[in-house]
Amino acid sequence: MTKAEIVEKMATEAGITKAAAQTALESFIDSVTKALKKKEGKVTLVGFGTFLKGRRKARKGRNPQTGEAIKIKASNVVKFKAGKKLKDSI
Repeated sequence: MTKAEIVEKMATEAGITKAAAQTALESFIDSVTKALKKKEGKVTLVGFGTFLKGRRKARKGRNPQTGEAIKIKASNVVKFKAGKKLKDSI
């Protein structure tokens, strides 16, 4: 499902315009992004799931084309843990 399809479904089900649904979705995405940027980044939507900020350590990798060893820098990652209601519905 694409962002445009989500906006269309939100507009239809909520009885609002596509522009209003687009604004609401973008606001939600911005709010989640800002919350995850914080030190203890975590967003919990009861029944749906939890977005968590994690840290991936630096590690060694290998270039698949040349076989040469490379260093992969440490980075922040976003993890998602599905809630019970979401797990049960799938």
